Amino acid sequence: MTGLRLESGPSSSQPGHPSQRGQATVELALLLPVVVAVLLAVVQVGLVIRDQVLVVHAAREAARAAAVDPSIGAAREAAVSATGLEPGRLQVTLGPQRGSGERLTVTVSYSAPTRVPIVGPLLGDLHLRAEVTTRVE
Repeated sequence: MTGLRLESGPSSSQPGHPSQRGQATVELALLLPVVVAVLLAVVQVGLVIRDQVLVVHAAREAARAAAVDPSIGAAREAAVSATGLEPGRLQVTLGPQRGSGERLTVTVSYSAPTRVPIVGPLLGDLHLRAEVTTRVE
């Protein structure tokens, strides 16, 4: 009986083999655009949330100004100056004017731009709104 020896050479299923590295490169190339799109979507959502917080803040500031000065100009100026939102996209409306001690409702609407590449053009501008009721002084 002759001694038969089986030698094992490098197998393609072993880690570090050239075909394994090629497969990882292909998987990365296929997955990378999806990962980038998800990250851009997360950034866009964060920017919209920030804009919503600023719209609520603008409504509070406009309500404070309208409680003292019943003109729409004072309320709009307070909303714009307090937040830094784009004035052309911001709209402030006041409820019916009331007497001292009664409630006044201020509504602020904002057309939030979606400017993040790839994701932004798919969404279009979003319309954000906040409403605050305050007592007239």
